[in-house]
Amino acid sequence: MSRFPVILSAPSGGGKTTIARALLARRQDLGYSVSCTTRPPRAGEIDGRDYYFLTRREFINRQERGEFAESAEVHGNLYGTLHAEVDRVLAAGRHVMMDIDVQGALQFRRAFPESVTVFVLPPSGEVLLERLRERDTETGAQLVARLHSALQELQAVDEYQYVVVNDDLDAAVGLVSSIIDAEVASRDRVADLRHQVTQLIERLEREIENHSS
Repeated sequence: MSRFPVILSAPSGGGKTTIARALLARRQDLGYSVSCTTRPPRAGEIDGRDYYFLTRREFINRQERGEFAESAEVHGNLYGTLHAEVDRVLAAGRHVMMDIDVQGALQFRRAFPESVTVFVLPPSGEVLLERLRERDTETGAQLVARLHSALQELQAVDEYQYVVVNDDLDAAVGLVSSIIDAEVASRDRVADLRHQVTQLIERLEREIENHSS
């Protein structure tokens, strides 16, 4: 059975991280690729679990060595996904749950074109604004920067294969889970499909011939 990355993107406050965590808790066939960042750890975050926290110089050195499947600067901090991390999860026989922004998703799809892409929409502009304002750790300038980013990210929705409206968390999680199941059974992802079908056809043809002779 083929394994593939699942990309969740959304404007900041859209709920993609919450959905990703719920899916990882629910499905044993999903694994998480730990990203790198130059931002300082937030309360409760652990290096190697939530992120690999790097200095800016360490990040740029790894970037120059071509170690990232995607990388971007967001609100003054660098973020990136290591090729090795994605390969590690796939090699373990799990789909890779990716929680990345639009800019990073575009790069990542070039590195892993088999990825399934899902854009998560908030149910309304008011809900999105409310979620953004709930972040007590940000200044007014940081909020404005996130609003500008959200505007740009919303314009990229047509580049995604699927769109999920996050008006009910359980329903949104269930819908993304159904998308993964559907992609597993997709004709393009079934290993040796043509060979399997050819064998079945040949077996039936022999049986028909035996009964016809």
